[in-house]
This record gives sequence, structure tokens and C-alpha cells, in this order.
Amino acid sequence: MLRLLIDENIDHRILHGLKLRLPRIDYVLVRQIGMSGFPDLELLRWAAVENRVMVTHDKKTMIPDAEYLLKIGEPMAGLIYIPRSMKVGGAIRDLEIMVECHYEAELKDRIEYLPL
Repeated sequence: MLRLLIDENIDHRILHGLKLRLPRIDYVLVRQIGMSGFPDLELLRWAAVENRVMVTHDKKTMIPDAEYLLKIGEPMAGLIYIPRSMKVGGAIRDLEIMVECHYEAELKDRIEYLPL
């Protein structure tokens, strides 16, 4: 099961639904680790050190920053992008599949886009 870092911008209805389906899910919120408002590069670097896949709605800055890390050869634990336009139920379902069916090594240095 993937270990997650949940970005500040995630719709918490998605997280709530995911926790109902996967009560043992291992996640932390950006604010829980004291990094609210930090630049995306710092969040991605923290996630890499902690082996946590970042989950975000932020396509504008998070994806380019993740691509930058990959380009310069820095490690990245992985990034899952959920478009804001995706329905909550579909986001929960697809994220559940990602979390349960992938290992951390499979998402290392990858950007995954939902829907599946």
C-alpha cells in the first residue's frame, strides 16, 4: 500500500471517502508536517526523503516542479494528479486502486494522472 502526502489543495471529501474504504491508509497532510505554504519543490523533496507519494489537484505548479526534479535527476517518490473537474466518487475509486495496487517503487520518479 502506498504511503501518501496529501497536498493542501485536495478536496477533503476525497480523503474522507478513501479513509472509509481503506481504514489502514498511511497518509499525512502537508499542514500536519508543518509545511503549509511551502514551495512545491520542497514538498516533493520532503516526500522523496520520506517515501511518500504526493497527491494533488495542482496542475499549474506541482507538475512542472515534479518534471523539473526528474529532469535534473533528483529523486521523486511519485505524484498523483487528480483534476478538480473529476467527480469525488470517481476520484476516490481511482485513488483507492492506485494506493492498493501499486508499490512505492512502481511510482518512484513517475507522475500519474487520474482518471485511470
